[in-house]
Amino acid sequence: MPTTRLGRTGLEISRIVLGMMSYGAPDQGSHSWSVDIDAARPFVRRAYEAGITSFDTANVYSAGSSEEITGQLLKEIAPREAVQVFTKVFNRMRPGPNGAGLSRAAIMHEIDASLTRLGTDYVDLYQIHRFDPHTPVEETMEALHDVVKAGKARYIGASSMWTWQFAQMQHAAELHGWTKFVSMQDQYNLLEREEEREMHPFAQATGVGVIPWSPLARGKVTRPWDAQGSGSRSDTDEFGKTLYRQDEDANRAIVDAVQQVAEARGASMAQIALAWVAGKPAVTAPIIGATKEHHIDDAVAATAIDLTDDEVSRLESAYTPRVPSGF
Repeated sequence: MPTTRLGRTGLEISRIVLGMMSYGAPDQGSHSWSVDIDAARPFVRRAYEAGITSFDTANVYSAGSSEEITGQLLKEIAPREAVQVFTKVFNRMRPGPNGAGLSRAAIMHEIDASLTRLGTDYVDLYQIHRFDPHTPVEETMEALHDVVKAGKARYIGASSMWTWQFAQMQHAAELHGWTKFVSMQDQYNLLEREEEREMHPFAQATGVGVIPWSPLARGKVTRPWDAQGSGSRSDTDEFGKTLYRQDEDANRAIVDAVQQVAEARGASMAQIALAWVAGKPAVTAPIIGATKEHHIDDAVAATAIDLTDDEVSRLESAYTPRVPSGF
């Protein structure tokens, strides 16, 4: 597994990031489809042995238990300096005032809570999970700067929002000499390419690394269209049900193209779809989930696939403009 630099920073991360949202206590939070620590252990170990050293979680995943599992399993498999731990802040974690959002009060409380659950003194990347329209961007950016200066985070990043919001936050940090975001974690896959219009050009122009979530469109581009089925996650993931519902005719044509390219290559559909994402110039490293052994194997294999211009054209030709989702 090759490593790469996150944006213009000196931080080396693996070319694939393992997303930890699938791992957590099923009876905590809203992720009833998540798996517990014993079920998660072989996937995390297999990922590390394959060269994946970067792991992404969030305080809200399974009400904090994902962070607990992430911290425990990484302690079992590697020294702290050998892995890169990413987590996020924004969603509600407790009732009452400042139990959610990006106020100084919320950030200062939640970074300490996350570090406690992770069992570490610092995270490599501390990300805001969404934009907070109720808090001045200066308050958020100064608080994040103080988190970095306190040694609790090495770098900061952001996740899905409008490009103008991201630019506003970066500008505030630059004006005051505060720490700027080095990464954008956005939704990007063959069925959702709206980030190509503004966010990715802005990221490239300003040296921001892109680490996309859902690069396989919740699995929709990993199996033939007629084999799309249901499962414990698809049946209960309310957020996931809001995604990839626009222009199903175009989506079907895209999935068919992935199948055709994969068959011609003798590769899996997941490998082709992930290779497309990973090969985009704005993308630093896609974030993948794994609840089956072949998920790790497919991700690793995808990093070695160089799609031809003709293959890329076939994969992209059926895409239609759509309203951005996932914010």
